Amino acid sequence: MKKLFAAVLMMSAAGAMAAPDMDKYAKSCQVCHANGAANAPITGDAAAWEPRMAKGMDALVAAVNNGLNAMPPKGMCFDCSDEDYKALIEYMAAPAE
Repeated sequence: MKKLFAAVLMMSAAGAMAAPDMDKYAKSCQVCHANGAANAPITGDAAAWEPRMAKGMDALVAAVNNGLNAMPPKGMCFDCSDEDYKALIEYMAAPAE
């Protein structure tokens, strides 16, 4: 948990974390990640996201593009780029304020 928090903090401090497109979040990610449907990690639950983030961003983006478990390919965001996915993942994995 400390490593995840440190990584998020460093990325924020360096300005590396891009702002997510909240319309794309609302139209695709939010459907499952707001409530944990189909065992999706809930947005803002850093502990649930920690083992996923440990796999690395490239692995997470690949999982979104290919689909994983109940998540369909592209997470139902067919106009999302890999950069959009990265920003959305970082947003969802960040601790809730």
